[in-house]
Amino acid sequence: MEKDKTIRRVDAVRQMEVREDQYGKRVLFSIQFYNKDGEVVTMSHAFCAGLKANMKKERLRGVQQCDAAGNKIGHVVPVSIDNIRMFNNQIVVL
Repeated sequence: MEKDKTIRRVDAVRQMEVREDQYGKRVLFSIQFYNKDGEVVTMSHAFCAGLKANMKKERLRGVQQCDAAGNKIGHVVPVSIDNIRMFNNQIVVL
């Protein structure tokens, strides 16, 4: 596996938690993860959103799918950080 094709999980989670860039524009990313039924879910454009759960204790992050312009699609999805498979087209490794 090439080094530039992988990202550590801790680095992916840190990048997910950045909500805005220096110009105040929402930071978008692509993510692929396993849902609770074991199915692979792919979101080509998404951003980090809040959850009503204790995100640190439950090891969850809220992900909101959007279009390329940043307009919301659907609802916030809770994602377990242990189930993240790819982040910005990089394979997530421990």
